[in-house]
Amino acid sequence: MVQFRVKKKLIKMIIKATIPDIPALNILINSAYRGETSKKGWTTEEHLLGGIRTDEENLTELLLKENVTILKYTEQNKIIGSVYLEEQDKKLYLGMLTVSPELQGSGVGKKLMQAADNFARNAQLKTISMTVISVRKELIAFYERRGYKNTGETKPFPMTEPKFGLPKQHLEFIVMEKEISQ
Repeated sequence: MVQFRVKKKLIKMIIKATIPDIPALNILINSAYRGETSKKGWTTEEHLLGGIRTDEENLTELLLKENVTILKYTEQNKIIGSVYLEEQDKKLYLGMLTVSPELQGSGVGKKLMQAADNFARNAQLKTISMTVISVRKELIAFYERRGYKNTGETKPFPMTEPKFGLPKQHLEFIVMEKEISQ
């Protein structure tokens, strides 16, 4: 758990999400990636994908997996950011990095990524891996500034899987990785 104290009063923290957090996480994640609200931030996928980003059922399935952790960033007991972490093949997969659109650019995403780095170190995982939609140049640049490198590997985007949204154009993922010093 990462805590930030201001005048001896706990106002911000990054901790593991639990099942009761699912409704708030669902609203946050969808607001940051899709729909009108997402356009207030720079991480919107509205121009690339229609539909929703996730739903409560999907988030519950993910959170119940033994190798999955969702970290939530709270401020005054409100979830304003989150990140999905999954231990797989001696690497940590990072996905669904989310910050409330109104707070993007305030450092919340950077703190969540630092918490992911610490999570990897604590789990003795030396690499963090992620997939990013290849046309998201500004997002790729954001991750590169944080030490991630394009591996050259690509993966197909699930073009007919509505639970991730329906593509408005051909999309593919690039794989990015970062080595974590122990």
